[in-house]
Amino acid sequence: MANFFLFIARSFFNLSSFSVLLLFLLSFSSFTATEAYDPLDPSGNITIKWDIMSWTADGYVAVVTIFNFQQYRHIQAPGWTLGWKWSKKEVIWSMMGGQTTEQGDCSRFKGNIPHCCKKDPTVVDLLPGTPYNQQIANCCKGGVLNSWVQDPATAASSFQVSVGQAGTTNKTVRVPKNFTLKAPGPGYTCGPAKIVKPSRFVTADKRRVTQALMTWNVTCTYSQFLAQKTPTCCVSLSSFYNETIVPCPQCACGCQNTSQPGSCVDPKAPHIASVVPSTGKNNYAPLVQCTSHMCPVRVHWHVKQNYKEYWRVKVTITNFNYNMNYTQWNLVVQHPNFDNLTQIFSFNYKSLTPYSAINDTAMLWGVKFYNDLLSQAGQLGNVQSELLFRKDKATFTFEKGWAFPRRIYFNGDNCVMPPPDTYPWLPNGSSHQLISTLSLLTTLLAAMAFLLGYA
Repeated sequence: MANFFLFIARSFFNLSSFSVLLLFLLSFSSFTATEAYDPLDPSGNITIKWDIMSWTADGYVAVVTIFNFQQYRHIQAPGWTLGWKWSKKEVIWSMMGGQTTEQGDCSRFKGNIPHCCKKDPTVVDLLPGTPYNQQIANCCKGGVLNSWVQDPATAASSFQVSVGQAGTTNKTVRVPKNFTLKAPGPGYTCGPAKIVKPSRFVTADKRRVTQALMTWNVTCTYSQFLAQKTPTCCVSLSSFYNETIVPCPQCACGCQNTSQPGSCVDPKAPHIASVVPSTGKNNYAPLVQCTSHMCPVRVHWHVKQNYKEYWRVKVTITNFNYNMNYTQWNLVVQHPNFDNLTQIFSFNYKSLTPYSAINDTAMLWGVKFYNDLLSQAGQLGNVQSELLFRKDKATFTFEKGWAFPRRIYFNGDNCVMPPPDTYPWLPNGSSHQLISTLSLLTTLLAAMAFLLGYA
């Protein structure tokens, strides 16, 4: 409520309160559960394709492939975990390219023991370096999947499963149910399996096409609201025309926890290595540097220079996590001037156009073997680049915070933006303007109507 009155007061002292209102609503929306639908990647999903390739005496052999059709959200180590529940009394006789985490109770079998007898098996990918006789195509990456834009060749993962005590025809087979996908934690919700047209495969010489005996698909969608209770990144802002550096909002990702040793680390501590878990422990436990925002990652947007026909921005990504490197990281930025991006230095770039008529969203990621790894907190724990934009005379301005991004994602998660009323403003933007009694009264009445309707 206090932020609302602050917005009303701010509107009095600027020519365009509409632009402030727009930024206010965008900032407010980033804290709601509506993130289950991603407006910057509306069709992004993970599709699990289950292809039955042959029948056996008591079941079938299938190849299961996980496709990451998300443009900028990837699955990093320790990788994906796929689960489901059998519809009948199926067992898994053997697997290639993957394995179940538990065998289950197979005591009723004599002689040939199945790979897994659990009603609800959980499957993980095999690690790199697995013997060739246990591999199939697109397997053994440790469960890591790249995003579709960064590298579609590594955005899929497969394993082969031999299922017993199942149907042996298209009419007697029952599709599994209750699919779950962790990547590596929660966040994905999977729909029911749907039987689709059998997949088709082209031979290596491209002279023959074969097809699966039966195929079903499962679609899983991501929600940041389900993935974690708190944000994972924040944004700070600065500019050449204002000495103010706007930091990440205080407690953006959490407040400093002094009651639990090791959860917050002072960078000046003389023995910082002693509080970082060794490689034998959980390397993904939260262990971040003590800051006012307590976010593992901060993105800083600095409006650096102004030219006659161009303007320049410097983007810096800083890792405050002492316990994690971010491999194949990516950044998604929404700003109206991306339709006139002229040059970008030391980052890869691709325009994202979820709505073809609007080109205001860009995906940025590191150059392979140069800065595609964001190292853990320390002297090397940052990457940076500069962007050069051409001015569009019809829209360009430094007023009202226009030069700052509307939204930023890091690795697919929406970052916390500073409140719009704290943005660096032009020096003459702080001068109070005369307001008539009528306009003041009108604004106050509108505010009261809003509050009464909200209540």
